[in-house]
Amino acid sequence: MESKKTVIVTGASQGIGAAIVQTFLDRGYNVVATSRSVSEAGFSSSPSLVLLDGDISQATTAAKVAQAAVEKFGSIDHIVNNAGIFSVKPFTEYTAEEFRRFVSVNLEGFVFVTQLAVRQMLSQGNGGSVTSITAALADNPIAGIPASIPMMTKGGLNAVILSLASEYAKDHIRFNAVAPGVVETPLHKGTPAEILKTRTPMGTISSSKDIADAVIYLAEANHITGEVLHVDDGAHVGRW
Repeated sequence: MESKKTVIVTGASQGIGAAIVQTFLDRGYNVVATSRSVSEAGFSSSPSLVLLDGDISQATTAAKVAQAAVEKFGSIDHIVNNAGIFSVKPFTEYTAEEFRRFVSVNLEGFVFVTQLAVRQMLSQGNGGSVTSITAALADNPIAGIPASIPMMTKGGLNAVILSLASEYAKDHIRFNAVAPGVVETPLHKGTPAEILKTRTPMGTISSSKDIADAVIYLAEANHITGEVLHVDDGAHVGRW
């Protein structure tokens, strides 16, 4: 019998991250879930789940997460880089401190833990996958939603996925992204759904489960690498 695969999920305490954790658990994976307060997120106790509190932009947190996966479950087979921050304001109003925070969480948070996961996958010799959550806005900005600095980081993730997909193709370690549009999560709790629906061509908004299903698909799609899968109700195709 094939041993259970192990997945690391960052930014796991609510919204998309929590849905990703639950969907992997439901499909029989071992999961190491991390965020700053994931232990308070209300997950049911399970022998297949390890919860680790910490700031993923810190290399020490990344090391603890990778170590926990190997010590508890014996492998790292997939990683989902979901942790990220986002805010909307005119370009000239972002502060230097805000810029550094975006780089820290959205880019360093990807680099530190993914380096450790890839090293472990190489040592295991069985391939694996890295899936990151980026954003449809990185490809198709929307007038009235100025998000230049966060999209600079999300676009960076889209770029590095192509590079890494090429670099590790022979090792069968796959790198992909899911680019959500408008998703019904706590991030948008102050905005009425009717307004959110105007931000997509289809006039619909995705659920966290829709994003989680796309993540599972890419994790299990052994012949797909270097792909940015848009789950955005058509927003990336252009003007509407």
